[in-house]
Parts: sequence; structure tokens; C-alpha cells
Amino acid sequence: MLSKALLRLGASAARHPWRVIAAWLIAATLAVLAAVAFGGRTADSMTAPGLDSRRAAELIERAGTGQEGMTAQVVVTPLDDGATFFDDDGARTALTRLRAEVKRLPHVLGTSDPAGALDARGDTAVRGGLVSADGRIAVVRVQYPDQSRLSAEDLDALVDLGDRLRAELPLRIEMGGNLFYAFSDPDGGASELIGLLAAAAILFLAFGSLVAAALPIGIAVFGLTVGVATMTVLAGVTEVPTFAPVLGSMVGLGVGIDYALFVLARHREYLARGLDPQAAAGRAVATAGRPVVFAGGTVVVSILGLAVANVPFMTVGGLAVSIVVLTMVLASVTLLPAFLGAAGPRLGRIGRIGRALRAGRSGRLGRRRDTAAAGAVPAVGWRRWIGHVSRHPVPYAVGAAGLLLTATLPVLGLRVGLPDDGSLPQSRTERRAYDLVAEGFGPGTNGPLVIAADPSGDRGVVDRLVATVAADPGIASVAPTHIDRATGIATLVVFPTTSPQDKATADTIARLRTDVLPTAIGLGPARAHVGGAAASLSDVGRRTSQRLPAFVAAVLAMSFLLLMLVFRSILVPLKAVLLNLLSIGAAYGIMVAVFQWGWGGALIGLEATVPIVSFIPMFLFAILFGLSMDYEVFLLSRVREEYLRTGDNGTAIVEGVSRTARIITSAALIMVAVFLSFAVADDPSTKMFGLGLATAIFIDATVVRMVLVPATMTLLGRANWWLPKWLDRMLPRGPVGTDDTDAESTSEAPRPRLVDR
Repeated sequence: MLSKALLRLGASAARHPWRVIAAWLIAATLAVLAAVAFGGRTADSMTAPGLDSRRAAELIERAGTGQEGMTAQVVVTPLDDGATFFDDDGARTALTRLRAEVKRLPHVLGTSDPAGALDARGDTAVRGGLVSADGRIAVVRVQYPDQSRLSAEDLDALVDLGDRLRAELPLRIEMGGNLFYAFSDPDGGASELIGLLAAAAILFLAFGSLVAAALPIGIAVFGLTVGVATMTVLAGVTEVPTFAPVLGSMVGLGVGIDYALFVLARHREYLARGLDPQAAAGRAVATAGRPVVFAGGTVVVSILGLAVANVPFMTVGGLAVSIVVLTMVLASVTLLPAFLGAAGPRLGRIGRIGRALRAGRSGRLGRRRDTAAAGAVPAVGWRRWIGHVSRHPVPYAVGAAGLLLTATLPVLGLRVGLPDDGSLPQSRTERRAYDLVAEGFGPGTNGPLVIAADPSGDRGVVDRLVATVAADPGIASVAPTHIDRATGIATLVVFPTTSPQDKATADTIARLRTDVLPTAIGLGPARAHVGGAAASLSDVGRRTSQRLPAFVAAVLAMSFLLLMLVFRSILVPLKAVLLNLLSIGAAYGIMVAVFQWGWGGALIGLEATVPIVSFIPMFLFAILFGLSMDYEVFLLSRVREEYLRTGDNGTAIVEGVSRTARIITSAALIMVAVFLSFAVADDPSTKMFGLGLATAIFIDATVVRMVLVPATMTLLGRANWWLPKWLDRMLPRGPVGTDDTDAESTSEAPRPRLVDR
């Protein structure tokens, strides 16, 4: 039985704390050493098998033109405001030197030569998109091989060269391109520190003890070290996306602190009842640890379900984040009880500062209240509130549901895509390069499309392709065609009239595929595909949108079945699924309002409206549904304990919810603080993850858990625990079943169950 196994595990760790701590230190050391020796750097490959953009990349690879590889662009303009590359020999000479030095960098296959083209043919550079029409802005396009042959060192070499040449040449030098997107270090660091400081403050206010407040943070940091080191080792074996460490840190810190908080709160409660520290630790792991294991397992299974999208970078990213979550669960049920056993009875006492803070909040407290653990008795304020909601369930249920449905409405306008470099802050060189290119050549030049065509003997197909593509209203210009002599494969680089993140660009890509290319090719054997970064990201967005309903349905069904096994009920898991959907839908709606409509975007440093990153809705659903189960299982486990003890549904709701309200509120505040600290990062994707997670957790822990749950459970009455007799016989009773070891739910207490006979 799960609870008995956890009881033995927790008690053993508390009795032999230094052995367990030493084992974790060894494991952490080995993980870090393995990361240093065998680890890799994160990188992004936003593509998937079967997509049209992937077929284009395969044709280009067959042709051997090198255009299937990574690219960068160096954008320059004279420092002298009046100078142009047409008439300033010094600027042109500097441009020639810059291009030559870039060409000598490791792994560079070739570069465009705007200065040479100007010298040779006058306006060739202008027509080829190398120098702007006014002569003020020039672009050196840098071609690299496939991403698998590159590393972050290639990006570092290019950036270092730019830093050196800025001091030596009379040019303003900015850089961008997908080399930066693939190998730039993700946001993190400062956000993690801010989140940890906020969490420490909340924990201290919740427990009133520095030692008690430090334990959850220590467990989370320790677990995060092991988890991220393991993720780094994984990056040495396969391609881990750049967002994975950021998302892993975000989710890992949140769940790690929360899981430790749940166990620690129950441990202090048992200390207040007079149990010795070892027995209290074992009981805490057996009772609070079971919801932790279940909730963590739900998070992992939900995230691993991302494989249904058949997008490799999402599957690997989900696996990497799951490693961190599993590490946090393991630390909560092994390392934490070891620390609890080592700390002894002092964790049951509140320090002088804590007593002063609590006295300031609630007046003079007796000695018994000072030594009581957080959550040992239901707070009077929470009990009054839950009782009030339970006495007026209809208006609260209708009002809260209406509020969440209203917040969900913006989802109807959800548009997926990928924010381009124009959404980055002005402090980033990629943003400044983007603005210069858009100013000199038009916004579409920042996201060229690459059309790959296999004529298959049709000699006129290339000419027809060039003519029909150039005539499309969404295409600004077509660069000179390159035809591989050995294979006959032609590649056309075309520049849309709109920016990469613009919806019109996605419409242009779709029109090229459905109308323009079929018209040019006709019924012959020739074939053509649209590739390039913008096309790849558009394809990934469309695939994830198509697979999202199936993924949501699978996660909902899995969660319903697991909750039914845990709580032996039909309506409790059904209610949980519906309420979680409401909170996640509201979070989606708020994201659309902020990022697409710009409402309050300045508060998180958003400089322009952007589409929702294509893979974020699916990722958020997987993570949020799992995290929502944390509070659902923690709260309902306590309600169920009270129901098994008293047999009265109303008493169980008031007592169970009020006993967990303080811990759930503290845990939610910690998660919100951690997630919001990432919402102010530079990268829009990180902002979306941070704001989406923080919003959903806040809604879930307030409107859902403290209003909708008690209101709906009151309305359902004893039907909450209804289970048909035939289904009760079919369902297994372990290891996730009803094996409570808490004193309130032993076999000595009545075990009422409403079963349909």
C-alpha cells in the first residue's frame, strides 16, 4: 500500500538522516560531474517530420547548396549620419574588411558581398537586397552548415568578432538571424533569484521560523541542481530546446517548494500533537507525501503526453522538464524527512520574530498556539469564509463560474505563431538588427522564405515558378535563383511584404502552397515546397493546433480515471476536471488579452503585441493541469479524511478546506511569485510561460479552491462520494487507493460511502 510504503520510507529517512543526506550529496556531485563531462548545450530545431517545410529542407539538403543550414546576418550602417555606401569609400572599405573577417570564422560556408556587388555592377547589391536603396544600410548574410554541426561556440565567435570590430571600424554593427535563436542562452538567473527571495519571505510569514522557511527552499534548490544537471546530460545525447532549462527551473522551483511545504506543514502538525520528530516525519510523508507523489506523477504523465503532437522538440522538452519534476518528488519524500529528522523538535517552535509577526496580525497568542504547526488547526478566518460560502452556494458558484467564463472569452481570438526579433527589447542586438533591416528593405526581409523545387525534367517549371511567385501580392521580391547542376533542384529565396510574426505572412505561405505553386507546376512530375524559418514555425503551429484537442481529451480522461481511483467517486473527479478547465481557460484568455491585445503589456516589459507562441498552449495545458492536481488532491484528501471521520459532508467541507486553506494559499503565493519573476524576462516566450503559469495558479488557488470547490461540493451533498456498486467492485484499491494512515482515517473511524446498490 502506498501510504504504508511512504510511512516506512519517511520514518527510515528521519531515523538515519545523515546517510540519506550523504547519498543525495553524492548523487548531486555525480550529476554535476556528468553534466560537465558529457553534457551538451541546448539548441532549437523548430521542425517536425511530415511537414511541407521539412520536405523543402530535405530537397535543399539533396542539392547541397548549404541553404538548409543555419544563417546569421550582420547589419551595418555608417557612423557618419550623412554617409552612404554609394559615396563613402571609407565605409565601403570597412564593409569589405568586416565581410572578410566574418568569412574566416569557423564553420562559415560563405557570405554575401554587398561591397563587391556595388563595385562590380552598380545597383546589383540594391536589387539583391544587400544594400538599401538609399545606401545607408548593408547586410552581410552568413551561411552556416546544418545545426547538428554547430554549437554555441559558433555564436560566441560571431558576437566576439562584432564586439572587436565595433571598436575598430567606422560602422554601427548589429547582428541577428536564426543562429542567435538556436544558441542564445535562455533567460533565467536573475528571475530564479527573485523568485527564491519572494518564496523565502512568504514561507517565513507562513511558518514564523527561519529554519522551517529555509527547508522547502533548500530542498527545491538541491533538487533543481540534480534535475538541471541531468537535463544537461540529456542535451549531450539529443537536442534539448533552449526553453527547457528555463521552463524546468520555473516549474521545478514552484513544485519543489510546494511539495516540501505540504510535507513540512503536516510534520509540524504532528509535532504539535506530541509525536517525536522521527514518527512525525514518517506520518507526514505517509499522509501529505501521497498527494505529492500522485500530483507529481500527474504532472509528469501530462507533460510526457506532449508526444502526441509528433513534434520532436516538444517531446524532448517535455521529457527534460519531467526529469526535474520527478527529482523534486523524490527529494520531498526522502531528502526532506531526513532534514526533518535532523532538525528535531525545533521545527515545531516559532521563533521570536515569527511570534512578533503573528502577534501583530492576530493579537496575543498563547503558548500552545505558538508551538502549533501551520495548519494544525483551521484558521478562524478561513473557517468563517468557507462556512459563509457553504451557506450561500448558488450565488457563489454562479458568480465565480461567470467570472472565469468571462476571462476565457478572449481565447476565441487566440492566434498562434512565433514572436520575431521585433518583439525583443531595444537592448538586444537582434532587435536593433531587425529594425535596421525593416527600415532599409521592408519587414519581410527579416523572414525570407525558401522555395525548393525539383523540376523532374520539366525545364520550364523554374521560370514559371519565379514569375508566379513574384506576382503574388504577398511577395515583395525574389532573389536570383540557384540551380544545382547535379540534381537540377532549384532554390528560390523570396521576401514577403510582411514581418515573420504577421498573420498575413502565414496567409502568404498557405496561398503559395495551395494556389501559386500548383499553378506553376501544373500536372507534371515536378514538385515544390515552401521552407525557411518562418514557414517551419507556421507549420509547427498548425500541427500543434490540430493535435491540441486530442491531447486535451487524453489528459482529461487520464486525470478523471486517476482521481476516481483515489477518491472512489464519480462526481468529485468530474468536478475537478471541469473546474481545472475553467481556470486554465481563464489563464489562456488573459494571455491573449496581454500579448495579442496589449492590455497591461508594459507592466511586464512587452514592447509590442505578439502572437501566442505556437507550442505554448499545449505545454501550458500539460503543466497547469498537473499543477492544479496538486491543490485538488491535497485539499480533497483532507476533505475526504474529515468525511471518513465524521460521515457529515458539510462538516467535512468546512473543516477540510479550512485546514488546508492556509497552506494552499501560501503554496500558491510562492508559485505565483516564482512564475511572475520569469514574466519580466526579455524573451516573449519566457514571459508567456511565466504569466500563463502565474495567472492560472492564482485563479486556481483563490477563485476555484476557495469559492467554487466548497460551493459545488455543498450543492452536491452526499452525492460527492457516490460510486456505483458495480464500479466500486471493479476499481483496484491500491496502490493509489484508500489506504490512509492518518489517525483521522484509520479503520477505527467510520467509513461511510454512498454506493448505488
